[in-house]
Amino acid sequence: MSKYLIVGLGNIGEEYAETRHNIGFKIIDFLASQHHCKFLSSRLADRAELKYKGRNLVLIKPTTYMNLSGKAVNYWLQAEGIEVQNLLVLVDELALPFGKIRIGPKGSDGGHNGLKSIQEVLNTTVYARLRFGIAAEFGKGQQVDYVLGKWNEEELKHLEGRIKIAAEAITAFSFMGLERCMNIYNTK
Repeated sequence: MSKYLIVGLGNIGEEYAETRHNIGFKIIDFLASQHHCKFLSSRLADRAELKYKGRNLVLIKPTTYMNLSGKAVNYWLQAEGIEVQNLLVLVDELALPFGKIRIGPKGSDGGHNGLKSIQEVLNTTVYARLRFGIAAEFGKGQQVDYVLGKWNEEELKHLEGRIKIAAEAITAFSFMGLERCMNIYNTK
């Protein structure tokens, strides 16, 4: 049975729960709830597991805070015996319009502390990521407040629908492969 590590990036703590920066947690929570999986507290992450079309998906939400995400990712890749090509990281993306999904096989960290940590620890930029657009609707010097801010009313109207598509893309990644998944979901 093929095994995949699906990592939702976010920050632990109630104060971060509904922020844009925690979209990785939100997507992975939605996926787990769709498949009736429960997260259990484990080493460096909350962990759940789901079986989908003959695939085994290990879902983690690192409990290390964003800037140490690489530590949790590396630990779970090793612990589960999963190859880097079966890793998918879910992350917020300022450079995309709200709700736009971009799946890709590699890339820079783009200034994202979670990706920066993963790339430093794994010593590679070649791993799949699903970037979820949060737009860049802020003034000079306001980026941190915006990213760590709550969703606005207009965003909330469309958020669940976009999260549902992102969750579908995750399962598609596991059974279709990255290339076909990109072709389908990068246009939705």
